[in-house]
Amino acid sequence: MITAVEASGLSKTFGNVKAVRNVSFEVEKGEFFGFLGPNGAGKTTTIRMLTGLITPDSGKALIDGIDPQKDPIHAKMKMGVIPEFGNVYVDLTAKENLHLAGKFYGMSKKEREERASEILHMMELKGRENDAVRNFSKGMKQRVNIGCAIIHEPPVLFLDEPTSGLDVQSKRLVVRIVTKMKEKGSTIFLTTHNIQEANELCERVGIIHKGDLVAIDRPEKLRNTFDKTQSIEVSIEGEFDVDMLHNDHVNKIERSGDKLTLFTDHPDITVKRLVKLTDEEDLKILSLRTQGPSLEEAFVRLTGGNE
Repeated sequence: MITAVEASGLSKTFGNVKAVRNVSFEVEKGEFFGFLGPNGAGKTTTIRMLTGLITPDSGKALIDGIDPQKDPIHAKMKMGVIPEFGNVYVDLTAKENLHLAGKFYGMSKKEREERASEILHMMELKGRENDAVRNFSKGMKQRVNIGCAIIHEPPVLFLDEPTSGLDVQSKRLVVRIVTKMKEKGSTIFLTTHNIQEANELCERVGIIHKGDLVAIDRPEKLRNTFDKTQSIEVSIEGEFDVDMLHNDHVNKIERSGDKLTLFTDHPDITVKRLVKLTDEEDLKILSLRTQGPSLEEAFVRLTGGNE
C-alpha cells in the first residue's frame, strides 16, 4: 500500500479541552476516505494538523511522505484544501481568483489560462468568469473555492464539510467534481457529519468522537458490526391499524409522514404478514422496501447514541 496521508499519534489541547487525543491512521493513495463525527468531535482540528495549519502538541502528520511542519511549502504543493467556509477574494472575479491561486502554486501564465478555462467550464461558471465573486450565491462561491483548491491538480484533496448549506444542484456539482478528481488518481479526504454522503462516496470511513478515533473501516463492515436487525419501510393507502403488526417479530414501529418503518429480525415473515393484513383490510400498499443496518446506526452507537 502506498500511503498518501498518515497521522501518527496526533494530539491537540486548547485550554482545558482535549480536542484530539492520540489519533493514528493511514489513507491509501487514490482512496476516497471519510472522516465522520458529531460537531465538536475533533474533525476540523485533525484536518488542520494534517494540512499544517496548526501544530500538534504531539505526534506527526505526513502528506505524500512530507511532514507539513518541517517542509510546509513542499507539503502544500501536494495538497488542495477546501474549507467549510470559502476563502476566495470576493472583490476579484472568478477568473482572477483562479489565476491568483495558480500563481501561489507556481504555475506559468499559459498553464493558468488553460486550467482556469477548464475549471470554469467544469464549474458551470462560463459567462460569469469576469463577475466579482461578491455577487455570487453561496453555491457559486463554493465552486470558485473548489476551483482554486484543484487548479494545480493536487495528489491529495482535503474537504471540510464541502456541501454544508448548499442547494441540491450545487451539492451534486461538488460531488461530481470531487469524484472526477478521484478518478484521475487524487486521494480524497472528506470530513463530514453527513452520514449519507459518506456512505455513498467513501471506500473507508473513520469515526471520531470527543477527540478519540473510535472506529475505522469500510462502511459496509461498520454497518454489520452491530446487530442484523433490518427495517421495512412501507406506505399504505387508507387507514391502517399499526397495532395489528405488533408481535414477536416486530421490535419497534416508527411513523414518518405517510410511511411506517418496522424494525424486525425476520423481514420475510413480517412482509408476508403485512401483505396478508392489508389484503384482509382491502388496503393498497403504495411502496415497500427492506433495509439492512445503516451506517447511521453504527455511527450513533459508536458515538454513544446521544448525537
